[in-house]
Amino acid sequence: MNPPLLAVRDLQVRRGEALVIDGVSFALEAGCDTALIGPNGAGKSTLVQALLGLLPHHGGTIELLGHPLSRSGRLPAAIRDQVAYLPQKLLLDGRFPLAVQEFVRLGCSPCCNHRRAVPAVLERLQVSHLRRRLLSELSGGELQRVLLAFCTVHPRRLLVFDEPRTGLDPQAAEQFHELLQQLRLEQGLTILQITHDLQMVRRSCDWVLCLNRRLCCQGPPQQTLSRDELERLYGGDFVLYEHSHHHFR
Repeated sequence: MNPPLLAVRDLQVRRGEALVIDGVSFALEAGCDTALIGPNGAGKSTLVQALLGLLPHHGGTIELLGHPLSRSGRLPAAIRDQVAYLPQKLLLDGRFPLAVQEFVRLGCSPCCNHRRAVPAVLERLQVSHLRRRLLSELSGGELQRVLLAFCTVHPRRLLVFDEPRTGLDPQAAEQFHELLQQLRLEQGLTILQITHDLQMVRRSCDWVLCLNRRLCCQGPPQQTLSRDELERLYGGDFVLYEHSHHHFR
């Protein structure tokens, strides 16, 4: 049996004096699409940042791609270019004239043939017609596809997203989701995504982590998205309705 791509045991993370993540344990298998769900303020972004070495952790262990992370944070150099992270908000300075193809080229590793890789990924993600446009001129849906191109122009093992569909209209969100799933199947990517789109989780994800400082539950969607588990996670009455067009949130 192959070891998990990511293994977390008894993780604790503090922000100041507050214990934000308390005793979290889970494992991600290679090629799995995992959703991280929970109420606002549950610690989802904090957990992701600790897993990526962007925040120190104060207890427990994190092992990513066979490499343990030190408590001070920072990914080991040997695996740094195998992981990509797309934060919830990307602040762009409109005064900085960076074109799409130049930006995506920044995602190439030193050994990457960017003259081949960049046009190929722009074509695959249906943004080659935007290659000379400035990032500041893109719509929300266009920018998300360009960011996905940046994350995948170099082969990765793990993609981590913090609410990647935020601010997108239903059509753009669905297009982004379809492109992401196509890339996952083609490249064997492992995905961890923070999301509030429970309908998408139900129909597409392999595994769900339900977080509210601690893991309330984890498992396949049919188990974790039951009424009882959602009420335990979010509190109060909670019913998830099916919607034939898949755009209900």
